[in-house]
This record gives sequence, C-alpha cells and structure tokens, in this order.
Amino acid sequence: MYAPLLSAAAVIGQRSSITARSTTTKAVFAHYMVGSMTSDEAVTDVQDAMNAGFDGFALNTHTISSSDTWNTDALNYLFTAASGTNFKLFISFDMSWGLDVTQLAAFLAPYAAKDAYYTVNGQAFISTYTGGTLSNSAWKSGLIDPLKSTYNITPYFVPNFDDFSGYPTGVFSAYPILDGVFSWESAWPSPGTTPVNVSDTVDSAALQEAHSAGKTYMMRESIPIKLPHLEEIKAKNSSKTALSSYQFKYLGSGQDWYRIGEVNLPERMGQALQLQPDFVELITWNDAGESHYVGDVWQEQIAGSTIGDYSNGFDHKGWLQIITPFIQAFKAGATSISQISPPSTNPVGALWYRTLLTSASCSSSISNYQSARDTVNFAVILPDTGYTINVYSNSNLIGTFVGQKGLNYNSVLGLAAGSGQKIEVVDSSNNVVASATGTKSVSTESSNATCNWNYEVVGLS
Repeated sequence: MYAPLLSAAAVIGQRSSITARSTTTKAVFAHYMVGSMTSDEAVTDVQDAMNAGFDGFALNTHTISSSDTWNTDALNYLFTAASGTNFKLFISFDMSWGLDVTQLAAFLAPYAAKDAYYTVNGQAFISTYTGGTLSNSAWKSGLIDPLKSTYNITPYFVPNFDDFSGYPTGVFSAYPILDGVFSWESAWPSPGTTPVNVSDTVDSAALQEAHSAGKTYMMRESIPIKLPHLEEIKAKNSSKTALSSYQFKYLGSGQDWYRIGEVNLPERMGQALQLQPDFVELITWNDAGESHYVGDVWQEQIAGSTIGDYSNGFDHKGWLQIITPFIQAFKAGATSISQISPPSTNPVGALWYRTLLTSASCSSSISNYQSARDTVNFAVILPDTGYTINVYSNSNLIGTFVGQKGLNYNSVLGLAAGSGQKIEVVDSSNNVVASATGTKSVSTESSNATCNWNYEVVGLS
C-alpha cells in the first residue's frame, strides 16, 4: 500500500539536547513527512540531512493504525538508519487527521525506547501538528499519564497548538502539561492578496509566553526580533522556532494555494538568529505537496496523487547551500545574518524563480495569487565585502547589488518569459567567481492543466 505525502507542519529546533549531549547544545531539525519508502531511501535521507548539518527529523505521523504497515515500515527504516549516529528522531503526531489521543502512548513507546530517539535531559521529545482544540485533561489522561505510569517514559511535550483559541495568549495557563510550544502558521505571512513579508509577531509573543511560564518555544524560521540571549537552556525552560521557504499546493478541491515565498527563507533565518529560540525546525525536508522541500522526494511517497505534476523535476537542494551555513552560525551563537559565513573562501547561495508568469490565465485558480510577483530571487553568502551580485532574466540584466559580508538576499522584479535566468557573483577585479543559471524557461501560459508555481531552485557553482 502506498501513502501519499501530504502536507503538515515543520519546525527547526534550536537549543535542545540530544542524548549524551549537554542541554546547552543548539539543535536544528527538519520536519519529515512519513510516507512509503525503502530502507535504502531512509539511509539516503538520514545521511543527506546529517551532511547538511541537521541534528534530526521531526517525524510527521498521521496514522497510528497497525494495519498501515507502510507507516511502521518507514519509521523502522528511519530509526535503523539513524541508529548509532548523532542524528536523532522524534514523533510529531499529525492531529489534523483525527488521531485518538488515548492511543498515542502505546504507539509511541516502542520508538521512544530506541537509541536514536531524541531526548531532553532524558525525557522523550514529543511534538504535534495541531491538537490545541483538545483539553489539557484529554492530553494528560490520554498521553502524558499513560506514558509515565504504563511505559515509564517521561515526555518532553512541545506541540504545535496554534489552533488554540487566542494562541499564544494563555496557552500555558490552559495547558499546564506543556513543556513548550512551537508555532506552525507563523513560518509564512498570513494568507492574503497583498505582497507582504513574514512577521515575527506570533513568534515573539509565544516565546515570551513560554519563558514567562518557564517553558520552551520551538520556532520555525521567521523575521528577526531581538530578545535576551539565554546562556543556559534547561528542561522546562526552552523555546522552538520554525523556518520555511514558502507554500505552493495544486491539488484541486480547494487545495490550490500560495503563501508568499520570494525571500521567506532568508528572512526567517535572520529572525531566528535575532530571536534566539530554544529550538528551530525547518519546514520541511520532503513535503512535496506544499513544495517547501529541500531533500529528495521519493516517488512511493507521492504515488496516487497529482503532486508529481508540479514537483517532479523541481529539485530544491540548492537551498541547502544557505541552510547549512545558517545552521553552523546558529549553533555558534550568531545573532545577525552578517555573521553567517560560507564553508570556505568561496561564495555559496542559490537563485529561485517561478517558471510561469503571474499573468498566466490559470493564475486566478490559485488562492492568494495576487500576493505573488514576477521576480528572480537570490540568497548569497559572501566571505567578505568587495563583491557584486548581478541578476539576469531572459539574459537581460535586471539588478545589480553591492555585496556585504554574510548573507545577502533580494527579490528582483523583472522576471520575463524565456530562458537566461541567472545570478553572477563578481569580485573586485570584475571576475565571475560563482554563478547559478536556471535550467527551466519561463512561460506566459501553462501548457497543461497544472498551473505550476513551484520554484526552480539552483545552487551556485
């Protein structure tokens, strides 16, 4: 049986501890949509994520049925692939699928006992996608108490409860069982028809609520905000933030939407560095359904759906060129994007653009299509000053930018139909030291039934 890779939440974890590591270690996770896969594919995903600098996967699990062997097989493959390494995994229950909270503990217990399960001070890290409409007593009697009494597992519960009314205000008063929270929806601008940048307002409020309650906050990448740096993070006193690129989905039946992503990823990086949450989680490693993937998309995971119509052939690994240095900077205590450095003396980065103009007649079928702009977007990490970044569309120069040390990014209007989407990094002697050229031409109209707004992403070389 194949299970489609469906959309859910993701978060990047900052200051968390892995078994046998101190609690001051910053950790960065990638949200992982569990779907049908092979053991070899699990090994590839774990190894690729380790190479990129991630500390682990948050395993989005939308079924706990024993008959869904594709799910248990995939989980076992992933835990086996991570066994014996410093790469850790934890379960993130996808409550949007109506999971029975009273059955979660029995499902979780065998995985929490594995050496690759992520812990904070010996407590099993557990997260969710939604669940804030259930009461504290339901979570306590259904999950927390059984874990402790039946399975001798002390949980470290950091769910996404931004479906709680008024979130984040009052969430810790309403849920004394929480060890922390993370905010899913704040990873992108609110849905709308106007081009806007992602805001850190919810992240800031949630982090302050968490720390006021002596709890943690897990953040996804978002806009920067300056708060006191926590020199020591302990259990019951941490936070989690989310990082993401954008959202695009085209599955019909009201599931055709766009959440602006021209420069969402680098902006969230800046926010995370300044906010200094306790955990950061990337959304996502492999959610092809919502297009915010940075790893491989296995065909078994999207079989039986039309996701491949807009994800096949659209590789997003170029984004890892900026994600890996961000992770390193975050762990080193950086508080500004100017402190993000390339791994060597050579610039790294990526360009990305949509291969269909917003003026295409099919664009109006996409919710929030009015918020998109025809742009060539880039993020480049420079080792020093003295560089210039040139941006081209249809082989015409549409922008020139003086580079600064660290992370540089911009969204440049002027994307035009045709080929020749490119960025060049030029040194002070006018030598091109790095470039990235798109492999796909831009069209004025869609050639088929899919109005494809997925990004072409190309890393520098």
